[in-house]
Amino acid sequence: MTIYLAIDDTDNLYSRGTGKLARAVAQTISKDYKVAGVTRHQLFVHDDIPFTSHNSCAVIHIDASGNDTKEWIFETAKEIMLGDFIEGSDPGIAVAGIEDIKGPLVNFGRDAQRIVLNQKTARVLAKNLGIRLEGLGGTENGVIGAMAGLGLACTMNDGRYLLLGKIRDMTGPAQVSSLLEAGIDAVYTTDGRRIDEGLIIIEEGKSAKPCPVCGKAFLFVDERSGEFHALKMG
Repeated sequence: MTIYLAIDDTDNLYSRGTGKLARAVAQTISKDYKVAGVTRHQLFVHDDIPFTSHNSCAVIHIDASGNDTKEWIFETAKEIMLGDFIEGSDPGIAVAGIEDIKGPLVNFGRDAQRIVLNQKTARVLAKNLGIRLEGLGGTENGVIGAMAGLGLACTMNDGRYLLLGKIRDMTGPAQVSSLLEAGIDAVYTTDGRRIDEGLIIIEEGKSAKPCPVCGKAFLFVDERSGEFHALKMG
């Protein structure tokens, strides 16, 4: 079973990003439960939506189940977020087990990628589905992205991984075999060719950024002059 913890709108233009905070929360949670990964999900960019840079949310995937566990995860993350509150941010946090996430929440996540939504819709949806959702400061607009993140992450077909296995321990160019050992399930070109060996060009100081595809982690690459370059998608 999986529990998803989603956070959004935790930063400002001059602070650490939501992804970094999500990884810090994941590190704390991993002391008690297995964290399967952290994903980033792109939301709608529009003049009517306040956001810091790219309007994305982050979701921590935890191998666990049970209402008591969900409450512990929520309270643990909430404490970390309140302790690292950034002035000018409008954070939201939500937690749900896979069993709590129904079609309307998945639709809400998809809508959040194409239209402007509001807090009322997010809060009513959370109440109706029995999902714990809170705003932790500012306008609390982050509750919208937090709910959207739950709906998108559970599909395992959206966004990209910010944390998975040991991929962040590897930076710069890497062999396919090393990437597979680090936690990536497969490497593919965007036109569908599977790459089973060879060197993948990754920017120095950066790690590979695989995407969830049907429950697997795929790294997509582009062939340029006979070399395979890792892509950042999602």
